[in-house]
Amino acid sequence: MADRFKAACIQTNSTNEIDPNIKTVQELSCAARADGADFIMLPEVVSLMETRSKILFARACEEDNDPALKAFQALADELDVWLHTGSLPIKLSDTKIANRSYVIDPSGAIKATYDKIHMFDVDLPGGESYRESKNYQPGTNAVVTDLPWGTLGLSVCYDLRFPYLYRALAKAGASYLCVPSAFTRVTGEAHWHVLLRARAIENTCFVFAAAQTGTHDNGRDTYGHSLIIDPWGKVLADADTDVGYIIADIDPAAVAKARGRVPSLTHDRDVRVV
Repeated sequence: MADRFKAACIQTNSTNEIDPNIKTVQELSCAARADGADFIMLPEVVSLMETRSKILFARACEEDNDPALKAFQALADELDVWLHTGSLPIKLSDTKIANRSYVIDPSGAIKATYDKIHMFDVDLPGGESYRESKNYQPGTNAVVTDLPWGTLGLSVCYDLRFPYLYRALAKAGASYLCVPSAFTRVTGEAHWHVLLRARAIENTCFVFAAAQTGTHDNGRDTYGHSLIIDPWGKVLADADTDVGYIIADIDPAAVAKARGRVPSLTHDRDVRVV
């Protein structure tokens, strides 16, 4: 396993136009790489932030033709960096889209994909309502993939509220957990920091959470505060609410150290409710 590395999370205010979103990612990723980033992570739906079905289906593309995926593969190759695409809306049919993550290696090759499992179907205080399952098809498989520095577990946004997914990823060998997100302002203010720190602490993993921020074309407000958290639950970097990026030095040995102090991953028990 390689030694220390630098991880960066890009924070965007993505629009419902793909080309400007690609340009923003390219500019911020170049800046993060110049700052020493070896691993760069993007937010959820970074290429196309749209909830209205008509516009979403008109602009989303199939995987083989997706311009953002092609651009991000070229970007990883150009920068010689590991790139996590956050997630992209990938058209599966005329009625369903996948909320799909890609992990791309420094040659531009796709090393892993993950489709968001848990759909954000909620009614929030203040009248906000979301039905992700209307347009998106949920994934069925948890995914881990190897980086030069250890194993990465994949998830997206609303997955964060389901601890069993992260336990499964940690049990499968993950030392790092990715949570690209577009958390709403309401839920972010209440739960974002505490849930991410909990996932880091209970699984003794680093957490990388790149996020959307601000008000978007469709009127949705997202919380921002991209975070990098260590396995002891310490926040190493917080992006606040500005578009930009955060970066932190990552010591893979910190995972073993935390697990040595509190070896909870070895203490799981089967329980029965009576």
